[in-house]
Amino acid sequence: MLTLYHKPQTRSDSIVWLLDELGVSYRTQIVALRAADGTGARDPNNPHPHGKVPCLMDDGDLVFETSAIALHLTDKYRARPLGPAVGEAHRGEYLSWLAYRAGVMEPALICRRFGVTHVFGAMGWAPAEEVEHVLNAHLGGRTWFVGETFTALDILIGGGLHFMMMAGMVAKTPTLEAYTAKLTARPAFQAMLARNAG
Repeated sequence: MLTLYHKPQTRSDSIVWLLDELGVSYRTQIVALRAADGTGARDPNNPHPHGKVPCLMDDGDLVFETSAIALHLTDKYRARPLGPAVGEAHRGEYLSWLAYRAGVMEPALICRRFGVTHVFGAMGWAPAEEVEHVLNAHLGGRTWFVGETFTALDILIGGGLHFMMMAGMVAKTPTLEAYTAKLTARPAFQAMLARNAG
C-alpha cells in the first residue's frame, strides 16, 4: 500500500496529481510543517528526514524528494505509462529534466524571488533569466515536455511553472500560458484543486 505524507497546497500536490493520473490506490496522511520562518516542531508522524513533503512509503520502502518519487512511481506503474521505461526513447532526456526541476529550475527562481545573487561556478544552477529562456525555448512548438505524450515531467515542471507564474516568480509568455492551460484542464489536476478547496 502506498502512503503519501502530504500537506495540501504544497509541492506534494504534484504527487497527488501524479498518483491520480497513474490510477493507483494510495492513502494520504496529512502532516504538519514548520512555518516559513522555521518556527514550529517537526511532525513526528512524518518520516521525511527534514520533516518536509512529499514523502512516500511504499510497503516499507521510504522514497522522498519529488523527482525521486515521480521516477519511482512511473517506473513501477506501467498500466498508464507516464514516463519512458529503461531502454525506451527519451529515457535520458526524461531523467535529465526530472533532475532539472529540483536541481536547477526551482533554486534559480526561488533565489531570484528572495534577492539572492547568482554566483557562477559556486551554484550548481543557472541564473533565473537563463532558466526562463531555456524553458520557453524548449516548450516552443511542443505539445508536451518530452516526446509526444504527457508524462510526469508535465506535472513536475509544468505544474511548477503554473504556480510560479501565478505567484509572479516566472514571466508569463504565450508559450508558457498555452502549455500550462492544457495541463490545468486535465481532470486529475482539477480533482486535486477540488480536494484542496474542500
